Amino acid sequence: MKLVIRYGLAALLIVLAIILLIPPFAASLIRQWSQSDVESRSVLAFNSALDEFTMLIDQHDSKKIVALFERMSLDEQLLAVGYCNEQGTLLYKTKETPKSFTCKEATLRKTPTFSTLRLGRLRLLVSSFPIAAAGARGHVVLLHDLALVEQRTAEARLWTIVVLVGVVFLAAAFATLVAILLARRWVHSLRRAINDVRLGGSGVMEASEAPPFAGEFRHLLRDLQLTNIPVDGPEVDWSPAMLRLVLTQKLPGAEVIVVSNREPYIHNREGAEIVVQTPASGLVAAIEPIMRACGGTWVAHGSGTADRETVDRFDRIRVPPDSPGYLLRRVWVNEEEQNGYYYGFANEGLWPLCHMAFVRPNFREHDWNEYKSINARYAQAVAGEAKRPDPIILVQDYHFALLPSLLRKKLPNATIITFWHIPWPNPEIFGICPWKEEIIAGLLGSSVIGFHTQFHCNNFLDTVDRFMEARTDREQSFVTFGNLESYIRPYPISIEWPPAGMKDQKPVPECRAAVRRRLGLAEHARLGVGIERFDYTKGIIDRLRAVDSFLVSHPEWRERFVFVQVAAPSRTKLASYSALQAEAAELAREINARHGNAFYQPIMLIIRHYEPHEIFELFRAADLCIVSSLHDGMNLVAKEFVAARDDQQGVLLLSTFAGASRELTEALIVNPYDSHSMVAAIEQALLMPIAEQRERMRLMREIVRLRNVYRWAGQMLLDAADLRKRRRIIQIMSRQQPPADLRMRSPAN
Repeated sequence: MKLVIRYGLAALLIVLAIILLIPPFAASLIRQWSQSDVESRSVLAFNSALDEFTMLIDQHDSKKIVALFERMSLDEQLLAVGYCNEQGTLLYKTKETPKSFTCKEATLRKTPTFSTLRLGRLRLLVSSFPIAAAGARGHVVLLHDLALVEQRTAEARLWTIVVLVGVVFLAAAFATLVAILLARRWVHSLRRAINDVRLGGSGVMEASEAPPFAGEFRHLLRDLQLTNIPVDGPEVDWSPAMLRLVLTQKLPGAEVIVVSNREPYIHNREGAEIVVQTPASGLVAAIEPIMRACGGTWVAHGSGTADRETVDRFDRIRVPPDSPGYLLRRVWVNEEEQNGYYYGFANEGLWPLCHMAFVRPNFREHDWNEYKSINARYAQAVAGEAKRPDPIILVQDYHFALLPSLLRKKLPNATIITFWHIPWPNPEIFGICPWKEEIIAGLLGSSVIGFHTQFHCNNFLDTVDRFMEARTDREQSFVTFGNLESYIRPYPISIEWPPAGMKDQKPVPECRAAVRRRLGLAEHARLGVGIERFDYTKGIIDRLRAVDSFLVSHPEWRERFVFVQVAAPSRTKLASYSALQAEAAELAREINARHGNAFYQPIMLIIRHYEPHEIFELFRAADLCIVSSLHDGMNLVAKEFVAARDDQQGVLLLSTFAGASRELTEALIVNPYDSHSMVAAIEQALLMPIAEQRERMRLMREIVRLRNVYRWAGQMLLDAADLRKRRRIIQIMSRQQPPADLRMRSPAN
């Protein structure tokens, strides 16, 4: 019934609009037509008397001229006729000519003219016709009374209103009757569809009893149950321009703040010079293009040796250095705090806890206290950077689990989206953490909590269920904790398209030749690559052992296959990381001693940081790339390799334990713990026909192109827009301050 009333009111508004708009329009048409008719009659009257008037004017016979004018004015709409000479004097006129009328009131030109004139209560049409007789030159002026035109216009308006009101009310009555009948049937259909979906039925009805739109209702309800339907269709081409369009149209005037531990640009002093370095970080690779597209502020730890020298007095600097587009605000953390917050709790505690890579997590009270302190410092910095009471804050990764709830207290109207870049384990594993409740409560200060995959979302919901006094809604994937609602959404992260590292890249044959020349490889040697930072979750040791096993099983590939492993040093203060680096170096030496000689080394271990253009050149030169993560949230190296291969060749070996394997299904999916399957995959990659390589790579490149990092950010920003819109609606309806979060009715993915 409410629906009927709502549509009835809408129909009434339409009726009123019609009544208000159409009669004036009809009256205007009648006025224009009537006035045009008068003008035509004026022309006819003038033309009928033209010859006689010309003769009389040549004779200067004033009596006969006036008599002629009087005969012309017998027309019911012709009020008066007159003659103006060249000097603008009214020489001849009829008796009914208004006393106040002079030739100055008429428009006297070389061509016939028509103009309207108001004299007192009279509204006149003044027609002026030029005369060029032998005896004189001037204008014949005809004055028409427009009273009849006004009368016709008023009558037309009245009858239009009467007819419209009658027709509209008859139509409204009929439409209301039909709407009531249809509404009853639709409500019945909706109820049956809801019950059918709730009970898990097939929803099959007899044709005779199926109400209109029953199938559509049912499909809509089932769609709303899904949590992985994208907010954008496959036809949307996500790009920096599209991302800016989302901000402009969906979030006009919105302020975007990104928070991360790693900064996008590091200023280091090398001798007397200051150099800028881009860190080897998947997070930076993903977020930095977003900030270039959207602008805003990035709050991060200033870790470079020259970082303090390059900021202003507010600890800010505009970046990128070559084309500043956003603000970088640096937060300072001393060495002791870094050891506790970053190396201690974050990377010796949460990192191994979430990755399940069989490294024991260490939890120390001192580290936890530093972690809390740094999270509070970042909350203060972010609040200080916010220029609006309702910014969009994108909190990045496991370094800031407590930050969302701290920000919620300082900026209650902010839209806080936290993205957890690493896996989220099951409740049994996460239960190891002594401060699990505080971490979960901190995250639940977010408006939206994002993970790479739906599997990680499910693990988080299970963890909340196990340890918190909170209500979880698995159908719509949200958690109510206290008086706040947090939505749990999968946002598969990706890379920019086209990647910045592809800029100015030479063709693949030239890259291949340059890399082989630089590394001293034989021209006929097939090249495999692995690129990441040193981390025990990346499976570098297992990868090298797989290459060893491959050469043992297939000695015919000795001196024909070389594997280049580039690994940037990472977290070298931690014993597990320094031990990994030492183990990898020793293992590479053993493999080279076993299978190599003075001219051939099957393993080339390069321990240094590679810039993006170097990474993409190496990818373009390779025959295969191995991504053998033991556990990974997504792994962007796999997507970068695919993006680098615009020749549509090369083979990707991808761990089933990396989130990217859910999307890049055309890769050779491997289990890094199974050396035998790794060996088989390497052989398959080296022997794969070019046609098959191209087909696989074409499909993967299309996935990476469509699901790029702009889409990842766009999904989050669209969800932010949805939350803010609902907040405004509730605010208007309740006339109160908006709550911190409102329920999103449609899933984000």
